[in-house]
Amino acid sequence: MKVIPKEKGVYSFSRDHAPVERVRLGELIMLETEDAVGGQVRCEDTTLESIDWTRVNKATGPIYVEGVEKGDTLIVDILDIELAPQGVILVVPGAGALGDMEYKPRARIARIENGFVVFRDVKLPVRPVIGTIGVAPEEGSIPTAVPHRHGGNLDCIEVTRGARLYLPVYVDGALFAAGDLHAVQEDGELCVASIEVEGRILLRFGVVKGRRAQWPIVEGPNHFSILVSDEDLDKAVRIAAEEAVKAIMRARDWEFEDAYMLSSLCVKIAVNQVVDPKKGVRAIIPKTIVSLKDLLSSA
Repeated sequence: MKVIPKEKGVYSFSRDHAPVERVRLGELIMLETEDAVGGQVRCEDTTLESIDWTRVNKATGPIYVEGVEKGDTLIVDILDIELAPQGVILVVPGAGALGDMEYKPRARIARIENGFVVFRDVKLPVRPVIGTIGVAPEEGSIPTAVPHRHGGNLDCIEVTRGARLYLPVYVDGALFAAGDLHAVQEDGELCVASIEVEGRILLRFGVVKGRRAQWPIVEGPNHFSILVSDEDLDKAVRIAAEEAVKAIMRARDWEFEDAYMLSSLCVKIAVNQVVDPKKGVRAIIPKTIVSLKDLLSSA
């Protein structure tokens, strides 16, 4: 098993980044990750002025996956997520769903023990999430804090231990990177942060040759979720709905009208987060309705 240390990381996804490691399909990979604020907040007395914001949202990588080419879909099996014993959550004036309200900047340290996150006097079950995970985009450089078709700062609670993620491949080798672990998060991530925590991710890569996802897709036990991001939340919902209806049309060989009607009966739209530069939603479709093939496009 190859271990990629947290010191080997990037703050953007780009085809111009040199890979820090090459791995084979099916090989076990352990990524060590920093927390989203780069380990700069260890106590609640930390001030926002003391934080170097250029060191935020680091992703370990990029990794060149051998046998993966442009036009393929990268399969990422999330086998395990290990968390450090404490994490941090912040509120920052001007940020989050209520950023226009008046409030003070604040940091809170949360303990992680015996399967629970302890936030003040509230105990919540640990539900680890990989906040940032993705590949190099087709062109340009995209900050790790921004989600889009390549993945990025997805902040989706389904990107967790035991899930399978499908990512579109735009460059040979994919140039995969991941980080920004959350000990617990809920849909919306309202205050702009979750319990940000250091940790380790155990992964295994696979590939679907010659077919490419249009957006990141998460496979759960009984469903697929299409993860869509846009500056406009309404537009993100529209794109996700359109992708879901097109998948139903392919799966059933139906015309648009019938597939559109069925979407009202079996497709759920959920919000991933409303706080990043691009807002994120997901269209959740039962496996009884569509297969993976219906969700992928020919190269």
